[in-house]
Amino acid sequence: MNTRAACTSPLPDFEVTLARGAADIRAAQRLRYRVFVQELGGGGLMVDSDAGIEADRFDEWFDHLLLRDRNLPDGPDDQVIGVYRLLRADQAADAGQFYSEDEYDLSVLRASGRNLLELGRSCVDARYRGGPALLHLWQALAGYVKDHGAEVLFGVASFHGTDTDALAAPLSLLHHRHSAPAELSARSLRYQPMNLITPEALDRRAAMLQVPPLIKAYLRLGGYVGDGAFIDTKFNTTDVCLILDTARLGSLHRALYAPTGRS
Repeated sequence: MNTRAACTSPLPDFEVTLARGAADIRAAQRLRYRVFVQELGGGGLMVDSDAGIEADRFDEWFDHLLLRDRNLPDGPDDQVIGVYRLLRADQAADAGQFYSEDEYDLSVLRASGRNLLELGRSCVDARYRGGPALLHLWQALAGYVKDHGAEVLFGVASFHGTDTDALAAPLSLLHHRHSAPAELSARSLRYQPMNLITPEALDRRAAMLQVPPLIKAYLRLGGYVGDGAFIDTKFNTTDVCLILDTARLGSLHRALYAPTGRS
């Protein structure tokens, strides 16, 4: 599965593929280490600072979507500048759970009878943020969703830091304007209320400026957030559960979400 942007140096030459083996997964783990550990100050039992990787026990069960810039002078393993982890329901059964179930009660989603796909560990190299890199990942993700008939996408996404006072505005905005309907909701297991500022007192524009780009991308596609945030001290983040029902995508959003080309 590829999506490519044919470019001439020094513009990026993007290629998106699924990891094909241990070397590809290790390349994803190295990028995650640079972003989640070195940049954001996260940690974890399986972080290996000597090897420069961020790993966990779920890596063997997930599919790993890798975005490369083939114009970088390094080898293929060092050209990985974006990653996404994807876990289908059958893979979650083999793993014993969805990753998000460490933070959220997914009983409602599991009982829905819908075909679930969990997304996680998404990150893009700092040099490529604000450009088309994330779009290429999303276009490849759309192909994966279609290939596997996924109906509901979900996963945790993070705000940097654990100070909920500093994050009161964006959390309140998500609560008031983007809460999931009851039939698609997931509740935080370590419940942190998100209703911290009343709608009347909320500066919605300023609040939206604090929302990370990945969460904004979900919202533009009609995504929701679950009930309550989760404070993850291990990764120094405040997490929300994002939920996207693919049946509710509008025609314009479908056009934006669909791949521009696959091979």
